[in-house]
Amino acid sequence: MAQAEGACHRPLATSRLELNLVRLLCRCESMAAEKREPDEWRLEKYVGALEDMLQALKVQASKPASEVISEYSRKVDFLKGMLQAEKLTSSSEKALANQFLAPGRVPTTAKERVPATKTVHLQSRARYTSEMRSELLGTLEADMRKRVVKGPRPADEKQSASELDLVLQRHQGLQEKLAEEMLGLARSLKTNTLAAQSVIKKDNQTLSHSLKMADQNLEKLKLESERLEQHAQKSVNWLLWAMLIVVCFVFISMILFIRIMPRLK
Repeated sequence: MAQAEGACHRPLATSRLELNLVRLLCRCESMAAEKREPDEWRLEKYVGALEDMLQALKVQASKPASEVISEYSRKVDFLKGMLQAEKLTSSSEKALANQFLAPGRVPTTAKERVPATKTVHLQSRARYTSEMRSELLGTLEADMRKRVVKGPRPADEKQSASELDLVLQRHQGLQEKLAEEMLGLARSLKTNTLAAQSVIKKDNQTLSHSLKMADQNLEKLKLESERLEQHAQKSVNWLLWAMLIVVCFVFISMILFIRIMPRLK
């Protein structure tokens, strides 16, 4: 247990809350990969605690990058969906629900080469497929036993064999159809993701261009404001000098007028 928890230390964790979340997530992935008893309840409680910690991490001031939070959400949603799939009654429903689960894309720890949720996804898919085959073979075996008890004739045995082949063919066809639908869904999701990335990239380019133009306009506005202020200062200086010259001229004229007037008398 101590070694597993020690391996879950994430050097990029920015807070104590994120570090605890990574440790608990690593523990949940380890429990999901193990074979559990039907009455096992700890994993469900741990996943609930993961959801609460993830919500607290999203509103934290020193939260990690949005890509990291998205990856945490992806893994928590996968574990939650896996537990919901295990509660279904038939193996076919479990297999179908398992097909729609999306495991994590990035390993939780540096020691993992493949994300643990992806390994759990492949294990559960193989287990549900095996359960489907076992149920199908069990149904066919029970039917064959009923026919044997009733004393089947050779024609009935041939019919049972043909029915078995037909059921197996239908089952194989169903699996192939399901695989094609999932492949088409994955392609559609990839196309939509690429289209969204293209739109976001164009929007970012437009926003960057707008910000650049706004900065240029702001610089031009500052330059023109400085020029206008200089022109205003120059015009005020010229007006002041003109007024001083006029005042001086009037003053000198008055002095001359006062000196000249007595002499005329």
